[in-house]
This record gives sequence, C-alpha cells and structure tokens, in this order.
Amino acid sequence: MNAAVLTVSQVNFFIKSLIEGDGRLQSVVVSGEISNFTDHYRSGHLYFSLKDEKSVLKAVMFASAARRLKFRPQDGMKVLIRGRVAVYEPTGQYQLYAEDMQPEGIGALSLAFQQLKERLAAQGLFDREHKRAIPAFPERIGVVTSPTGAAVRDILQITARRWPLAKIVLAPVLVQGSQAPGQIVAALRQLDRQRACDVIILGRGGGSLEDLWAFNDEQVARAVYACSIPVVSAVGHETDYTICDFVADLRAPTPSAAAELCTPDWREALAQVLEYHQYFHRAAKSQVEYLRQSLDLLVQDSPLGLPEELLQGRREALEDCTARLAQGLRGRLLGEQKRLAVLSGTLDALSPLRVLSRGYAMVTKEGRVLKSAGEAAPGDKVAIRLAEGELSAEILEKGE
Repeated sequence: MNAAVLTVSQVNFFIKSLIEGDGRLQSVVVSGEISNFTDHYRSGHLYFSLKDEKSVLKAVMFASAARRLKFRPQDGMKVLIRGRVAVYEPTGQYQLYAEDMQPEGIGALSLAFQQLKERLAAQGLFDREHKRAIPAFPERIGVVTSPTGAAVRDILQITARRWPLAKIVLAPVLVQGSQAPGQIVAALRQLDRQRACDVIILGRGGGSLEDLWAFNDEQVARAVYACSIPVVSAVGHETDYTICDFVADLRAPTPSAAAELCTPDWREALAQVLEYHQYFHRAAKSQVEYLRQSLDLLVQDSPLGLPEELLQGRREALEDCTARLAQGLRGRLLGEQKRLAVLSGTLDALSPLRVLSRGYAMVTKEGRVLKSAGEAAPGDKVAIRLAEGELSAEILEKGE
C-alpha cells in the first residue's frame, strides 16, 4: 500500500468539505414523501426521511425552523423542503437540513386549518351539547375586537338602535399578527373571571386567511370553549369560516349580524309585554265566568235537589275559590302592569323625541349628528330636526 493512510475522521472531514463546498447543495429545494417521522417534543427538533420511488434521504429540521411551521408534518405527506445538504461528521452520514417546509398541492395554512379542525372535532369541542343559549334580553354585552375597526362601530350602532338598555363592555385586542392570539385569550378569560357580561361577541371584519389566522389559533379556540359566558363568533364576511366559528356557542356571518342576534328589538319587546297583559286579563275574565257557569249547572242539574244548607256550603266554598283566584290574577296583572310601566318609562326616557319636545333641536350633517361647532364649517349644508318637522340650513359663520 503506497497510498497515504487516512483516519476515519479525516475521511469524514474530507467528504464534508466536498459536499459543503458545493454551492449547489447549500440551497436546494427537494420534493419527496415523509417517512419515519419523529417529533422530539422536549427539544422541538424534527427527524424524518424523504423518499421517492428509488431513493431515501435523511433529513432534520431544528426547533428554530420547526416553530415557524403552520401545519404538523406526518408520515405519507408529500412536501417541498428548502434547505442545505451537509455531513454529520461523527457518523459520516450526509442529510438534508430543512429550513422551510410546504405541503405539495395545498397551502400550509389550509392544511393547518384542516388538521386542527379534525383534532378538535375528535376531542368534542364542536359538539352541540356544549353549546349554550344566547340570553334573550342581555343587560351587558362583551365585545372582544379591535377598538378602531369597523366591527366595533357596527356593533355599537346596531345595539343602540335595537336594544339601548344594554351596556357594551369593550375588551380591546389586536385581531391579527403574532400577538393577537395571546391578547384574545387574555380578554376572554378576564371577562369570564369578572362575570362582566351576559354574552360575548368575538369578531373582526373580513380579510385573507392570513389576516384571520388569530381566530384559527388552538389556544384561542380552547379559551372560547372554556368560557362560561356564551360566545358568539363573528369573524370576517359571510363566506369566511374559522375554528372559532365551530367552537363558539353561535356563529354570526358578520359582526353586524352578531349584534342583531344578541339583541331583541325594543319595539317587539314592548308589543309582547302588551300582548301578555291582554292575555292575562282575558284569562282572568274567562276563568271567573267559567266558575260562575259551573255553579249554575251544579244547582240546576242536581238530581236530588240539594238541601239548602248543603248547597249554601258549596256555594260559599266556590265563591271563596273564585275570590282567591280573582285576587291572584289581579296580583299577577298588577305585577305585569308595573313591569310594563317601568319598561315604557325607560324607553320613553331614551327616546330622542322626548328631548326635542322640550325645545331642543338635533343638527345633522350628511346624516351624522353634530356634537360641536368644530364639526361644521361656513358653507356646509345641515339638517335641523325639531319635535315637529325638519329644516334645512346653511352655516354662515360659527363661534367658539
């Protein structure tokens, strides 16, 4: 043997230098099917092989890159991996060091959505028996959304129009970006812990799948499921679906629709109270009349001709029952009348027409109520609403 004698380490180092010195192998995109997938939970590293019909290539993805994945790799999944080829010198084994991974044929976010949906469904988070009823007449409505978005404005306007008795409890959060899931979870837990509302609207306006991704976060979904207060999910537009939609007690296609679903119309509520009042009044009259007729039939149809003493005793007992029934019905009617009076007074006090009737006027510009002189300028056209009728005017000058 005239050739130079090399150690194993020298051979491995030489091969490592050859492979890692080839620029073509330092930035490659490899297509293949995952096999022998192993997830080291403690370290966060992923170990697996890529294979095709003829060959197998060992691969590793370290935790720093694995944390950026939007989906969970698994055996049999066809993927595209960007990375570099290098040699692990202690074993002399070359392998692919993956820096990014994308599923073939479907986006990573879409795959992550489907995987999480299937996993949570299998755990029962979407089951109907866990859904809670939305209160018919909420006093406090929690809103978890951006404080500056269109969603909160729509919710405030619709609630004020339909059910002005309700108080809005706003929990401001980011609705997209890496910090959004944590803020949403904290807001839900705080409202739940403080029992600050009767129902919670969780939502935002429309956007891309990436924009809405905070509402596909597993921790957000579990916070919605764990909340003891009914949650209405109102994320995006009508065609947008998120994981929160499936976990929530009720899905609304838009934030505006959520406000409609969470509030009764005060006019319909008042009409219902009046209807109940009339019903109880008719029922009381009908029952008294029925008892009187029963007494007459008892006297007329008795085959033995009841002795006057026995008849008198039964008459007195029947009259006593009639009196007690009438008293009970009157008490019920009185209670309903008091409730009606309170509701009517509250609604009347909230009516803007009540203020106008005292000589005040409401000035609007392009349909928006003006609250200060600074919101108008000379030459602006405005409408002046009075208790009876409306005037059109032009701003000539304004004072401070």
